Amino acid sequence: MQCRIGCGACCIAPSISSLNKAAGERCQHLSADNLCQLFGQPERPKVCQDFKAAEWVCGSTRQQALDTLIHLEQQTLDD
Repeated sequence: MQCRIGCGACCIAPSISSLNKAAGERCQHLSADNLCQLFGQPERPKVCQDFKAAEWVCGSTRQQALDTLIHLEQQTLDD
């Protein structure tokens, strides 16, 4: 699956510790168009580079992606 252009759910829902980004906050590198400004750059965090869009995570809408990623983030906090 390819990322939906302008989704940005993976840059909002999860925490990104290397950027001191809390879950639910927009990443400081997410543009107004919900595009990663570090995409393809060496300074892009490894966790972001390793994320791969998948239908089970992203669903068929941006809201589904946000809901799933928020749920997964919450599960990591509960463990």
